[in-house]
Amino acid sequence: MRRKHRRLKSEPDLDITPFMNLMIVLVPVLLLNMVFAHTSVLELNFPSGESLSPEQVEELQIQVVIHADRLVVADNQGGVIKTIDGNESGYDFVALKEVMKELKSRVPDKKDVIVMPSRDTTYQVLVSVMDTVRSYDAVVAGNLVEAELFPEISLGDAPVVDAEDAQDAGGQS
Repeated sequence: MRRKHRRLKSEPDLDITPFMNLMIVLVPVLLLNMVFAHTSVLELNFPSGESLSPEQVEELQIQVVIHADRLVVADNQGGVIKTIDGNESGYDFVALKEVMKELKSRVPDKKDVIVMPSRDTTYQVLVSVMDTVRSYDAVVAGNLVEAELFPEISLGDAPVVDAEDAQDAGGQS
């Protein structure tokens, strides 16, 4: 009788070293990138098609109109509060912040403002104006805090100024 010799078959071990090396490098890189991918969301109030009630019409509305060469801060009751002319580097956001601080000191309970960009306003200018009217950095008890100005921002369209109207307004000043 002959014996059948079975050869012992052994399965090779699974080598996971390359996969572990990949994970050791990949996990810290992905975790570091999460910090840089932080996105900020602004909550805006868009105008609705509904008509305003008489109570809302009488309420004070602060408006910041962005023109190509200047910023105009106005309200619905007294008209233009301040016109901030642009400088050679663009708009004067420091002066806008000072005007908004002064307005906040006059009406401390007011939280909303209407930003009205013109058609040629760039996105960066719009965001800079919104950041300026929302808050400012203040020092309280030795700590730097973000003080609130007008955090509830609504958007609207700036009134269109004709070339003839602009010349008439300039000539009558």
